[in-house]
Amino acid sequence: MPRTAEDVETYLLSLDRRFDRNGSTFLIQATGAMIALLVTPPIVALRVTIGSAPKGDPHEAPFFRKLLELNASDLMHVFYGIDGDTVILSGALELENLDVNELEAALSDIDLALARHVPTLHDLAGAAGAHAGHGA
Repeated sequence: MPRTAEDVETYLLSLDRRFDRNGSTFLIQATGAMIALLVTPPIVALRVTIGSAPKGDPHEAPFFRKLLELNASDLMHVFYGIDGDTVILSGALELENLDVNELEAALSDIDLALARHVPTLHDLAGAAGAHAGHGA
């Protein structure tokens, strides 16, 4: 039987995640940020705004290199990207076969990134700084 937003809500409750729900959109509380989770069949999309990307030398190249290294080494279920001038962390899961373990793994990747990566990214970005914000 295909999964629904109600299944996702049940999973979040079983994981003891605090969230607000508005239809098929969930705003999940995380350390220093909000994770936006949108159930749009056939996927569940996750997204967190990390902050502004640095512009110009000397911060830009090391910052983007670090994003790529983190994508390759630390993250399995979500990834860093750029949306306009904003650094985001996002991922997508297949709704039809989604289980609580898959959702937990993606959320754990985000938790790890917020706790361990964001301070380093902030330092690399310099004064413009990447900082965890609200998911959108």
